Amino acid sequence: MVDDIPGLRRILKTNRVIAVVGLSGDWFRPSDFAAKYMMEHGYTVIPVNPRYEEILGQKCYRSLRDIRVKVDIVDVFRRTGDVMPIAEDAIANGAKVLWQQLGVKNREAAGNAEAAGMETVMDRCGKIEHARLFGGLNWAGVNARVISAKRPQWLPFIMPSSFSSAV
Repeated sequence: MVDDIPGLRRILKTNRVIAVVGLSGDWFRPSDFAAKYMMEHGYTVIPVNPRYEEILGQKCYRSLRDIRVKVDIVDVFRRTGDVMPIAEDAIANGAKVLWQQLGVKNREAAGNAEAAGMETVMDRCGKIEHARLFGGLNWAGVNARVISAKRPQWLPFIMPSSFSSAV
């Protein structure tokens, strides 16, 4: 299981196609804003949810087995008990990483994925880890445990609305 800063950084830097299992079409769900964030940062997001035809302008697949392109990361927004069949589908797809979201920790599924040569991440959010490791969170005052003197190029300067009314 990958749980260190260099490993998480490597996974997020080298894997660009993410199948998000359990991605919701509702804007207020964590899966929705996590997927939007990853898309805004250059990742290809493939929605997987049998309830939708399309999410975030992307064709939505009923299951991982329906996806015909190579997936790098399978990001699981489902309950811990639902992960095993998803891991089996990720193995069948040839995915490189099984990523279980915050609060999701299926060790048996992770073990099966690792036995098949996949890397696994548990109980972590890809969006949060990306912002923490590649900049953004620390500039907003959050202790990201990553020190850098360089401001990320993509981080815009936003003038607070209270200043714009005074100008």
